[in-house]
Amino acid sequence: MARKKKIENKKMVRIYIMGKEYLVPAGLTIMKAIEYAGYRYIRGAGCRAGFCGACATVYRKLGDYKLYANLACQTTVEDGMYLVQLPFVPANKATYDIEKVKPDENAILQYYPEVARCVSCNTCTKACPQGLEVMDYIQAALRGDIKKTAELSFDCIQCGLCAIRCPAEIAHYHVGQLARRIYGKYMMPKAKHLQERIKEIEAGKFDDEIKKLMKMGVKRLKELYNKREIEGEAVESD
Repeated sequence: MARKKKIENKKMVRIYIMGKEYLVPAGLTIMKAIEYAGYRYIRGAGCRAGFCGACATVYRKLGDYKLYANLACQTTVEDGMYLVQLPFVPANKATYDIEKVKPDENAILQYYPEVARCVSCNTCTKACPQGLEVMDYIQAALRGDIKKTAELSFDCIQCGLCAIRCPAEIAHYHVGQLARRIYGKYMMPKAKHLQERIKEIEAGKFDDEIKKLMKMGVKRLKELYNKREIEGEAVESD
């Protein structure tokens, strides 16, 4: 009851969902505001923390001609917002077998020739909720620089908002994904310690320890996790 009264005393703002007006508390994210209005997410909701890219949303603000794109779990509602949720972004994805892809300068253009249509308008970069330099990695892909494309697109969460805004109909996030796969398989230096650890796992070195962990309760597992050592330094929780 106290929580309900606290919400009722908050400032309310008007938003429009599917063209219908709703009053919701100011300060809520778009996702929480939509749920407050009575809608239930069937699709278009994942981690709720800005990592999965599932909650793409397009909206306009009152008195503003611009069309905005962002993540519903990260964007705060404003009075007069007109909202459109996008549970799926239609963008063609090339079919390929990474085992047969040749890591040369034409690899990306072979599967995504539309990259050559980039007009350097930078709309894709402006639409990115992660603040990535999307246009820069598309230009790197056009030059055949797979390493640069992979590095600049590394934090992409595949939300697809860049593709929605692109006048050249480029599926930027698929391009970046291909570059990262090529770079990771063929070009990135192999971690020696990783290969050694894989061999140890395959040999069953950690089987007994894993069995012990599987029998532990959640509380004990959390304690061990918080006290684990990373790169030789003890990590303690607050």
